[in-house]
Amino acid sequence: MPETLKIFTTAILVFANSSEEELKHKAIPKGSVLFQGLTEHAISTAKKTGLPYFLLTEKEQYGNSFGERFVNAIKSIFDKGFDNVITIGNDTPQLKVSDIVKASGNLSANKFVLGPSSDGGFYLMGLHKSQFDTKAFVELPWKTNTLAKKITTVIESSNVRVIQLRVLLDLDTNADLKRILKGLNNSRGKIFQIILSLVTSTQKIILQAYIPLSFRLNSTYFNKGSPFHFIN
Repeated sequence: MPETLKIFTTAILVFANSSEEELKHKAIPKGSVLFQGLTEHAISTAKKTGLPYFLLTEKEQYGNSFGERFVNAIKSIFDKGFDNVITIGNDTPQLKVSDIVKASGNLSANKFVLGPSSDGGFYLMGLHKSQFDTKAFVELPWKTNTLAKKITTVIESSNVRVIQLRVLLDLDTNADLKRILKGLNNSRGKIFQIILSLVTSTQKIILQAYIPLSFRLNSTYFNKGSPFHFIN
């Protein structure tokens, strides 16, 4: 019996720059390892949903501004014949498969889905092609703390219901690592281990900086044993 061809109407857009490009904009120690791990985590999460997914880095993006590049990326997925697109980045390691599956379910009911981030932006957006107004989207206040509110207003003005997912943290600075690690406390995946190693390494450096030099010269304690595993 021939296999039944499964036709997908929804695809995932992973909009994420390469680790080399990320390093130009985010000064995080050992950022290359972190950003590569974040992208791998995002792709793995997308793959586990069973939906088709497409990774667009700066090599595939085009446009003069972030808004133009993002809108053009969404359009490229619709141009492949999909009715719905779910966009995610690589800077929200707390994102779960269940978040994307929930978004997909709401899209089938012709709703607009937004996963708001704590900084006023969003980590996930799900929309039907009928809700995609390229001009209105390009003019949104990208990279600001009013983005989520503004896009909600734009969509609701078209009498489309906006479904909001849980609020998650974006990883933009070194200070964000510690906060995000707390949100991953039930995880033991690769990205958890990467962030844990970065946080404990930073804490160890800071702690040693406050230890009097004379004490360090006369003690071997801080040169032995496991790294510090405390997270406040």
